[in-house]
Amino acid sequence: MTELSRSTTRDKLLVNRHPSNPILTSKMVPYQSLLVFNAAVIKHEGRYIMVFRNDFGSYDAKRIDGTNLGLAFSDNGLEWQVEADPCFQISDSEILSVNDPRLTVIDGECYMTFAIIGRHGIRGGIAKTTDFKSFQIIHQTLPDNRNLVLFPERINGSFFRLDRPFASYLREEKNSFDIWISESRDLISWGKHRLLLKADEIPYCNEKIGPGPPPIKTEKGWLHIFHAVDVEPQRGKNGWEEQWYKRYTVGVMLLDLDDPTKILGVSGEPLMVPEADYEIKGGFRNNVIFPCGLILEDSGEVKIYYGAADTVVCLASADIDDLIRFCIEN
Repeated sequence: MTELSRSTTRDKLLVNRHPSNPILTSKMVPYQSLLVFNAAVIKHEGRYIMVFRNDFGSYDAKRIDGTNLGLAFSDNGLEWQVEADPCFQISDSEILSVNDPRLTVIDGECYMTFAIIGRHGIRGGIAKTTDFKSFQIIHQTLPDNRNLVLFPERINGSFFRLDRPFASYLREEKNSFDIWISESRDLISWGKHRLLLKADEIPYCNEKIGPGPPPIKTEKGWLHIFHAVDVEPQRGKNGWEEQWYKRYTVGVMLLDLDDPTKILGVSGEPLMVPEADYEIKGGFRNNVIFPCGLILEDSGEVKIYYGAADTVVCLASADIDDLIRFCIEN
C-alpha cells in the first residue's frame, strides 16, 4: 500500500461529520433528480441558502441525462427545504450544462460562480442575483478553466478570485492541475493571473488540486479549503464510471490578509479523507469529498458543506482555531 492510499485519522481529531449525514439526497428534491452534490452554501440575512448540483437520469441504467442547479433554504444549516423548481439552467448550441456552484456575498450582494460545460471546452462563469430566481451573468472565462471562487470582500480596492485552469499540452504531467489567483476592479475584466499553489507541492496529491469554498476571513489570514486528487489504479473500479481510480481529499491553506497571493501555511496532510460509508460506497464516484460551502459561525465553529461520492450533500464542522493551527503546524 502506498503512502497516498493510506487512510488518516487526522480528520477524526479536527473534523466532526454530522450524525445526520447525508443532509440532502435526491429523495428530498421535488423534481427529477438522481444525484445531488457539490452544494454552495452561504448564510445571508439570517438564513442559510444552498445552491446544489442536480443530475437527473436513470438509476437502473446508471445514466445521467442532464444537470441543473437546485435551490434550498434552512433556518439552522442542517434541515433544508428544497424549492419546487430548479433555480438555474442555461444551454444553447454551445453550452451543454452548468454545474458545481459557489456562492459569495460581497458588499451585501450575492454572486454565484459556476462551471460551464461547452462543446468547445469548460469555462468558469460569474453571475449576480438578488432573489436566486433570476441571474445576471457578468463574466465567462476562456476555455479551459473551472472552480472559480471569489473572495468575500475587496482587498486594497480589488476583487480576487481563485480558479483551476487546465494544464497546457506542453506539460509532461498533463493532469497535474494547479490553483491560480487573479484580480479585477469590476468582477468583469480579470488580470494579474498568478500561480498560487502547485499540485506537486501537496504530498497527498499525485494528480490535481482545485479551489473549494470561498475563503473565510480570520485574524490570522484568509482560510481556504481546497480539494486534492490522487490516483491509484490498484483501487479498482469505485462507482458507476468505468476505471474510476481517483480519490478526492481535502486540504487547507492560509493566505495573507493584505496580499492573498502570499501563502502563510498549507496543511502537509489532508484535513479530510473519504472514510464514511456515504463517501466510499454505493455512489456515482466513490472515494470523493468535494467541499463547496464554508461558513464561520459567531461561536468559532466552521461548517463545511461537501459533496460525498458525487451523490449526496454532507455537513462537517471544525473549530476555526484548530484549522488555522493545522495550516501552520502541519
